[in-house]
Amino acid sequence: MDEAVVHRVVSGDHSALGALYDLHGRAVYTLAVRIVGDPAEAEEVVQDVFLQVWRGAARYDKTRATVAGWLLMMARSRAIDRVRARQARPVGTASSEFTIARLADGGIGQEANVITGQAVERLKLALQDLPNAMRAAIELAYYEGLSQSAIAERLGEPLGTVKTRMRTALQRLRLALGPDGTP
Repeated sequence: MDEAVVHRVVSGDHSALGALYDLHGRAVYTLAVRIVGDPAEAEEVVQDVFLQVWRGAARYDKTRATVAGWLLMMARSRAIDRVRARQARPVGTASSEFTIARLADGGIGQEANVITGQAVERLKLALQDLPNAMRAAIELAYYEGLSQSAIAERLGEPLGTVKTRMRTALQRLRLALGPDGTP
């Protein structure tokens, strides 16, 4: 169904873009809010994502991702770009200090609504089973888009330790989620 809607967007159907927003707008917004931390800025990310869909729907490749996955990856990229831009030109006294507790709240955000209930539970368990240090490194990479070097600096750990933790965490998640990496 999603692929048919994207196909309609490619052909210039404005109502198809609205339908795509109705189907996935909430998940895109929730992911954006979680990354940028500001509802108004997250709304701008959502607008950017759906504008990018309107302009580039023809580039969607169903062999690389589901429509939901494609939209969430665009949202993640746009949100991380905004966070990096904000950090490059800090305004006022906004704190850029990272709190692991904020990201590792144990809950799964609305972006997980695209995954079935059973899959969500498997993903929760897999993430909870990771040691805190591994989970923190994965979350810094995913939610803040930090490189392994930046993660090492942020956590005050050697780069080799961070690389090992991330590699091991990803291996554990793959095993927990299944042979194709999906929950």
